[in-house]
Amino acid sequence: MKWFRTFAGGILAGISIAIGGTVFLSLENKVLGALFFTVGLFAVCTFGFNLFTGKVCYVFDQDKTYALGLPLIWLGTLAGAFLTGFAERATRVGPALAEKAQAICTVKLNDGLLSIFILSFFCNVLIWLAVEGFKSNPHPEGKYLSLFFGVAVFILCGFEHCVANMYYFSVAGMWGWKTLAWVLVMTLGNAAGGVFFPLMRRLLPQPAKKPEKVENTQKKQLFS
Repeated sequence: MKWFRTFAGGILAGISIAIGGTVFLSLENKVLGALFFTVGLFAVCTFGFNLFTGKVCYVFDQDKTYALGLPLIWLGTLAGAFLTGFAERATRVGPALAEKAQAICTVKLNDGLLSIFILSFFCNVLIWLAVEGFKSNPHPEGKYLSLFFGVAVFILCGFEHCVANMYYFSVAGMWGWKTLAWVLVMTLGNAAGGVFFPLMRRLLPQPAKKPEKVENTQKKQLFS
């Protein structure tokens, strides 16, 4: 049951990101599309879905069971993204979405693997900044701004997100062995970028913890 829940959480994350991708493809204004794409990561962070690119960032902070669950999460996100793209192809908006996605996917498949890896690396640096900002920022506004800035910036920079691309390839109808190989390289790049900042942070001096305040009752005992 635990593994099924892990897989199901991946499916929901894949669907969420695919919906974000749908918005991006539907808007002519790239900046607006990048901003509204954030609905995907917003859903993931708000409801605790299992997004591979987010979960992989914390693999070195968890036990071995966590790492073993990552391939299942990856498959779940693939299933969710694929089903969403496949379903959209059967709708009245399908042809327009497919046409835009095909143009995007052609550029990706014509790119070199080193370029794909590097672009994927920097994508997940931004995903970590977005997710960690959402988790650790004490201000509600800051939490959501982290998501918007992280997602919008990676899209506008042209970085590669493996789950978003799973959706683009699906709605474009362009899956094949080469596509799978490119997505796997994107996955490796995302994984490397996702763990880079967390590992580098360990080399930095940690801020000293503030001394705990002594309770009033304890103060009275000290001075009685």
